[in-house]
Amino acid sequence: MESYNETLIYNNFNQYFNDISDPRQIAKVKHPFSEILFITVMAVIAGAEDFVDIAQYAKFKKDWLSTFLNLPAGVPSHDTFNRLLCAIDPSQFEQCFIDWISCYREQLPVEQQMDVIAIDGKTVCNSADKRNGKKPIHMVSAYSTRYGLILGQQKCYEKSNEITAIPELLSVLDIKGAIITIDAMGTQKDIANKIIDKGADYILALKGNHSNLHKEVIDLFEKTKTPSFEHYIHDQNTEIDKGHGRIETRHCTTIQKLDWLYEPQFWTGLKSIAKVTSTVFKNGAETTEDRYYISSLLINAELFNIAIRKHWHIENKLHWVLDVVFNEDYCRVRKGNGAENLSIIRKIALNKMKSDNSMKKSMKSKRNIAAWSDSYAIKIMYEMMH
Repeated sequence: MESYNETLIYNNFNQYFNDISDPRQIAKVKHPFSEILFITVMAVIAGAEDFVDIAQYAKFKKDWLSTFLNLPAGVPSHDTFNRLLCAIDPSQFEQCFIDWISCYREQLPVEQQMDVIAIDGKTVCNSADKRNGKKPIHMVSAYSTRYGLILGQQKCYEKSNEITAIPELLSVLDIKGAIITIDAMGTQKDIANKIIDKGADYILALKGNHSNLHKEVIDLFEKTKTPSFEHYIHDQNTEIDKGHGRIETRHCTTIQKLDWLYEPQFWTGLKSIAKVTSTVFKNGAETTEDRYYISSLLINAELFNIAIRKHWHIENKLHWVLDVVFNEDYCRVRKGNGAENLSIIRKIALNKMKSDNSMKKSMKSKRNIAAWSDSYAIKIMYEMMH
């Protein structure tokens, strides 16, 4: 395996995260802030799930870590990791995370495929502190399906608060030229306006929370089954996915002629609507569901179908991985800002592992190998830092 300069990688990491304020009293500091943060990220990559795990990683890797870190007071204890990570200002940490990803994206080659940025929320279940009346945190994340990267996150305390969290997240992201997909909770006029203002397009799921528009769209698609309205159909496309004993057929129909509708005039940039009929055959049973969408795009039904399908990447390639590989829902860190800051660290670790193409292994296997092999661990840290 190729050798890497650990000191250089450590210094490069610091240049992206050195704007985070150290909340500790300077006179009492024994362990450098940058070293604690660097060890924490490495430990999480290698499988650590809480502060005890992180401290154990530091203890057993002390000889190797001391070859490129100062460790003036030895390795930190789990209480030290705990106190610092719970005290860090998460807004500063999140901004550094977003700036790091933005810088990295600028270095990537321009690809022809559209970048669908899926935005969705996930509750960190065990972050609730009932004794102190603290609800579990709900993290709204933005996921680039083109690059397979988490672009940023914004905290809120309930799923209903995604309505305010999504605009805040959009404000700090570079989304120009992208297609933003959001489920029905985020289908809001202000959010559509924000997306257009930032030079992006949107595909927003439509449900009963906008009952008038929802009814109008359903009614128009029903009318297209009659001869006098069939000319409203712009395009149609059917895709079939097979796997794991499951067959899904998705039939997409798009309409760009919206003059029969009243509500679209209140939505910035709205140019088309779509209906996706999903039919799933599994275990001998068949289920069918109709889903409706509004969009600022004038594209064919095939691209619409692809973009809508890509929205589910945030569930399958982010939320599922956080739950199953990182055991996020089982982490019982609740004090201070600990849960939110650990959420950022998991996403740093996940982005780095996704960017490593040196071996075709699962995320679980990569974490194991990073724990066993110091050379592979530092290689993972090297990813996205050059």
